[in-house]
Amino acid sequence: MDGVRTDLNRRETMATHPARRGWSYAEFRQLPDDGNRYEVIDGDLYVTPAPRTIHQKVSVRLAGALERHAEEHGLGVVLSAPCDVIFGEDDYLQPDIVFIRRERDGIVTDVGVEGAPDLVVEIASPATAVRDRGIKRHQYAAHGVPEYWIIDTDARAVERYRLIDGELRPVETVTGTLEWQPAPGSAEFAIDVAHLTRPATDYSPPR
Repeated sequence: MDGVRTDLNRRETMATHPARRGWSYAEFRQLPDDGNRYEVIDGDLYVTPAPRTIHQKVSVRLAGALERHAEEHGLGVVLSAPCDVIFGEDDYLQPDIVFIRRERDGIVTDVGVEGAPDLVVEIASPATAVRDRGIKRHQYAAHGVPEYWIIDTDARAVERYRLIDGELRPVETVTGTLEWQPAPGSAEFAIDVAHLTRPATDYSPPR
């Protein structure tokens, strides 16, 4: 894979403008485990450096809260990056957090998630915000993801998108309490967005 490595070196600083080529999943699996995030979106390889500390802290907080809720009510599987979501040839993404309902947990395999999660969460950063709201939102919609959240840690807000007529359309931007029902008739999940997005070294308990 030396040729691939050389090509990656040129792209790491311009992850939002990749050169186009096809990638098999076998090739994708051979990319280096070097702290960067590698994704293939519609045949293009994107490389993203390790995230900021606030990104990591928000991911840990939200994944933990979702996991506790899912386990308490037997709702399904919560996974966080790095975890491959394999939609098909030339579409291998690594969202920050995904949730798969219990009724559909057959798509969770030893390799990753082989199909559309019921919830995808991306935590936006300066390097990924345009992609998260653009091509990734388009691809998630194309593959049938019904609920998509983008967390803006600078604005301390969660943008919610819902699959409507084949598109993930914005339904609300939440700065207070985010409420979501993971499955029809299930217990509602709720989280305080301001507390979720507080600084990494803020140890204050939930209000």
